[in-house]
Amino acid sequence: MKNWNEGDTFGIIFISILIAMFLFLVQPAKAADWGKTGHRIVGEIAERQLNEEVKEIVYNILDGESLSSVSTWADEMRSNPDWRPYDKWHYVNLPLDIEYPDADVPEENVVTIIERCVAILKSPSSDKEMKKFYLKYLVHLVGDIHQPMHTGRYEDYGGSKIYITFKGRKGSDNKTNLHVLWDTNLIDDFKMSFTEWSNHLQNKYGRKEIKQSNALEWTFESHWWARDIYNNTPDGSYLSYDYVYKYQPVLEKRLYYAGIRLGNLINEIFE
Repeated sequence: MKNWNEGDTFGIIFISILIAMFLFLVQPAKAADWGKTGHRIVGEIAERQLNEEVKEIVYNILDGESLSSVSTWADEMRSNPDWRPYDKWHYVNLPLDIEYPDADVPEENVVTIIERCVAILKSPSSDKEMKKFYLKYLVHLVGDIHQPMHTGRYEDYGGSKIYITFKGRKGSDNKTNLHVLWDTNLIDDFKMSFTEWSNHLQNKYGRKEIKQSNALEWTFESHWWARDIYNNTPDGSYLSYDYVYKYQPVLEKRLYYAGIRLGNLINEIFE
């Protein structure tokens, strides 16, 4: 019988690392939402809108965590297989020529779950753990519903199958897809932290009156922009500064509107 030596052990470890890297690279991509920075921007702007009494209630429910810190929790939990049934909460797929009221949508989607979150948070019978769960989801989903590609087409998974090249500020070509471009690439391209982004957006749009409306109407807005984005970003596109210049105001307003509306909604729930 052969005795193992240090060389054999090193070889086994090396091969194991290569296999793990291969499995990581070939696993299918999953659409995300806004990215960590985007969600934290929404949470930070929302928290700045809270009145002091509501802020204390929120901190109590979240055990002292801020809205920005919990804003990414719903995405982080998606790595847990037990959370797979909640994946469909993050979006609603719509044909480009049909709006939500006329579309064949699943019973559970980002619109209905936002409405459920509000109802549970308002209910006197909801205990703290239930409120914590649904408040974390509310913070996340109000961000999601303002990301235009979360109302994108089913057949391409909200733009996830539309492959593009994005030349960012570093000057290097980034192979990505339309969904990730709007989730992450456009936001990260500016190299700002979520607090810097929040300050920038409040300075730029803070005097603008924002219509609160509701989750259904937020889908109308996002779906309108989804159509425009699809039309201007065909598969195989090479995007650079002209695309950023064209869509930066849209990106900024969707993030800012989401934060203001989330803050107003939480104030209304707990007041």
